[in-house]
Amino acid sequence: MLNEACTYVIFGATGNLSRVKLMPALYHLEMENRLPEGSKILAVGRRDWGNDKLIAEVREMIEAKARGGIDEELFKRFSARLSYSKVNIDVAADYLKLAQELNDNGHYPSNMAFYLAISPEYFADVIEKLSNAQLLEESSGWRRMIIEKPFGYDLESSQALQKRISRYLKEEQIYRIDHYLGKGTVQNVLVFRFANIMLEPIWNRHYIDHIQITHSEEMGIGSRADYYDNAGAMRDMLQSHLLQLLTLVAMEPPASMDAESLRDEKVKVLKSIRPIPKQAVNAYASRAQYSEGIVNGEKVKGYLQEENVPPDSVTETYAAMKLYVDNWRWRDVPFYLRTGKRMAKGQSSISICFKQPPLQFFQDTQVQCMNPNWLLLGIQPEECIRMEMTVKEPGLEMRTRTTSLDASFRNKNETHTDAYEDLLLDVIEGDRSLFLRFDEVEYAWRIVDPILQKWAVERDFITTYPAGSWGPKECQRLFETDKQYWRSSLTAPKCN
Repeated sequence: MLNEACTYVIFGATGNLSRVKLMPALYHLEMENRLPEGSKILAVGRRDWGNDKLIAEVREMIEAKARGGIDEELFKRFSARLSYSKVNIDVAADYLKLAQELNDNGHYPSNMAFYLAISPEYFADVIEKLSNAQLLEESSGWRRMIIEKPFGYDLESSQALQKRISRYLKEEQIYRIDHYLGKGTVQNVLVFRFANIMLEPIWNRHYIDHIQITHSEEMGIGSRADYYDNAGAMRDMLQSHLLQLLTLVAMEPPASMDAESLRDEKVKVLKSIRPIPKQAVNAYASRAQYSEGIVNGEKVKGYLQEENVPPDSVTETYAAMKLYVDNWRWRDVPFYLRTGKRMAKGQSSISICFKQPPLQFFQDTQVQCMNPNWLLLGIQPEECIRMEMTVKEPGLEMRTRTTSLDASFRNKNETHTDAYEDLLLDVIEGDRSLFLRFDEVEYAWRIVDPILQKWAVERDFITTYPAGSWGPKECQRLFETDKQYWRSSLTAPKCN
């Protein structure tokens, strides 16, 4: 079924998100002939741009990101969809002019998606002003609102934001975007789990020792100090991206792959996570801040030396926590989540460690290599699925080593697509599977809120770790046994 033409209205169209992600993604959808015929893109910003200036700027945006370089004929077709409208988001009268432009000249399709690529503090105000200008009424076509994380600053603020925007929008109109869920490898977790029946019998507490979810970055905070120093690693990554990955790994098979069934099962996982009492936060969570160090052979500044960071800041650039999902499948299996800036390597991965056999059959032989089996899912930059197993070495002696069975996610002739391409297309199609429902957001905040509240009053000291390392040694205390350790590589380890 062909999608109906729509108008993408992008607030903050002159900003970084539009430059780096949105415009290139829309151009690539044009390249794949996935934008419905007649669809338009209205860029909204405060700058004194006209259509010609917009097209020139968008050309620069696309040249930096286009797969295979920019195609002139394709860009001409794409640029015909573009228009610019100057709007000061604080001025109510500007929304009335915007409404007149969208509704009166017949140039724009009546189905409209509003993308708020702006600071979260403006979400509610912009939505209220759009509503007052009758731009959210669905009498002549659908209206969909896309908002970026963070969805609030904590549980209370997220509930207040939801209460306010729900005055003007129904839940099914709200598309809370988590670009992590648009990554192909993340979606492949669902296929891997539910399309391969051989895994189901061992996907539980009887066979799995523990699960790790890691997102590490080599880069520091750059010019984002104003945002990051108020957010920190827990809010920026763990509360959103990594808890979402946990739900995909731990969820039960949904009744179907429709959006609500999928999200129902994710919410069940979040509701099953064992609450962390404030007095036990230090046993379940760890934080730290990067200091000076070496990254890729170059000396880099510590967090406190970064531009616009207060000299007494105790904002965490590294956060780790241990969680338990208290249901029949996962009872007493620890889930370890960690994220950090200025780490030894930039990667996202899910590492699943299986239990050792109950009887070591080779205990009286020369066999020394008996590492546990690991299932590794590389999300970025290396997209892969690997199962590590013990095999016999060639030769007369009974010696073993660890090898891996590799299932490449992408064939050599298959191109990489950006997560935003999938998600922007899903909005047009009305598919909310990879977008967050509010109860997902709410229960995720309930999990991390005790940690954030405890850290908020502990302002005297924060552990540091050298830039270019794998984080603070203190985080090792989260592990349940001495045999557990952070898995930082996707390659098979040497024998223990």
